[in-house]
Amino acid sequence: MAIQFPVERFADIRTPFYYYDTDILRQTLDAINTEIKKHDNYFVHYAVKANANLKVLKVINEVGFGIDCVSGGEIEQVLKAGFPANKIVFAGVGKSDWEIELGIDKDIFCFNVESIPELEVLNEIAASKGKVATVCFRINPNVGAHTHANITTGLAENKFGIDMQDMEKVIRLAQSMKNVQFKGLHFHIGSQILEMDDFIALAHRINDLQDQLEAADIHIEIVNVGGGLGVDYKNPQGNPIPNFKDYFAVYDKYLKLRPGQTVHFELGRAMVAQCGALVTKVLYVKENAIKKFAIVDAGFTDLIRPALYDAHHRIINLCSNEAEETYDVVGPICESSDVFDKDIRLSKAHRGDLLAMLSAGAYGEIMASGYNCRPLPKGYTNEELN
Repeated sequence: MAIQFPVERFADIRTPFYYYDTDILRQTLDAINTEIKKHDNYFVHYAVKANANLKVLKVINEVGFGIDCVSGGEIEQVLKAGFPANKIVFAGVGKSDWEIELGIDKDIFCFNVESIPELEVLNEIAASKGKVATVCFRINPNVGAHTHANITTGLAENKFGIDMQDMEKVIRLAQSMKNVQFKGLHFHIGSQILEMDDFIALAHRINDLQDQLEAADIHIEIVNVGGGLGVDYKNPQGNPIPNFKDYFAVYDKYLKLRPGQTVHFELGRAMVAQCGALVTKVLYVKENAIKKFAIVDAGFTDLIRPALYDAHHRIINLCSNEAEETYDVVGPICESSDVFDKDIRLSKAHRGDLLAMLSAGAYGEIMASGYNCRPLPKGYTNEELN
């Protein structure tokens, strides 16, 4: 099933806007459920940083997944969407005091702690409230991922997590504290990963770390492997569902679990990317001596991934079936980086045509900004437009 566009319903909507096909979203969620139901100890948390649109969140909540948050604002948003607090894991290298207080007050499932100073503050705040906070430690496994440098998170040079050589010391410190309860380990090596060998390498590293802990008579209940599974940006219509079967099979085959352990996953992009698109209007078609430009009303304020990561989003013309021509698709922002793609083939574009930038359900609407005093794009679902 490819994303469907009810173009006739778009006439009265101000562009640019985000469009979400909940049929694609539900099909994706079903594919995940099919795999995790093979394992009674697998639990999925949606990484809300990918997309916090309330309508999208409510669909995901229907399935019963948990939530991975990285800010207090995200915690507030998912609670508004109806997610139970006891399914929330809270990660992030720089949690503010008010965010920690919020998590403790709401009795969230777990804090993924990234440093000794954070642990000390967490214990202090929990003590002031007469509570005990559950913690996992995010360990930096020094495992590389075949992805963009800006979204690699598991190398020793990255800011995330606790060094492996400090793991036992930090766990012992937590065990000595009265207001935190150590439960397990958390990992995340990056995003948009398509090579299963990267996840295999992580599984092997986790096995080694577990062996070290057992030798020190330390036993854990939770193994959180993070997320990172990528999507097909080149052919989203032909391949809308990520390879969940192989992804979960990697951990089933290579991760050596101990009795009673649970495995937690934090999928974000893989869950929502393909259900969303940015819809924008052609303002002008401009030609010079060497280029033809389709100038649209969306800019990198609406979809920053191409400017930030050199990311590719397939672009289609929703209003033209004419022969294809070659265009640079560019926005109105007064920055040279405000380019969505170069030298791409599109059905002949005219002023007023609607273009759709596919695979934009993840890190699209959520990363929009008000630069140039531009209004934030709104998001709509097929359900509300039908």
